[in-house]
Amino acid sequence: MPFQAEDLYPVLALIVWTLVMLLWMYATRIPAMQKAKIDPNDARHPGAGYNDKIPSSVRSVADNYNHLHEQPTIFYALVFFAALTGGSDNIFMYLAWAYVGLRVIHSLVQVLSSQVTQRFLVFMLSSIVLIVMAVKEVIRIVA
Repeated sequence: MPFQAEDLYPVLALIVWTLVMLLWMYATRIPAMQKAKIDPNDARHPGAGYNDKIPSSVRSVADNYNHLHEQPTIFYALVFFAALTGGSDNIFMYLAWAYVGLRVIHSLVQVLSSQVTQRFLVFMLSSIVLIVMAVKEVIRIVA
């Protein structure tokens, strides 16, 4: 299947979601730092202890923003690989959109609740989707 711009829509969607989390992080973190009277210069080093002065609800938004720069990098590479090598069939695209949806759910669970087991379940489901996407591409290339 030839490359189509639509093949990259899931990438754009996850990028936009990451930027939403960036805005959410600063919308909560800056006021929390001001309220706790944390000098911005003290925040240069995460291990400086200022995080203990910020509510966990605010830290969880920043943690999730950081998480969106970890495993999703594999997703971005996989989608670009599939798009550029003709692997973006319907099944792959359903998997890509499922991954995006699961990452959004993961963010919401992490930020809006303290249910680590629920968050872990969503993370594992998204990981399984990512593994299936990768295996599907390996099989397509090798076969």
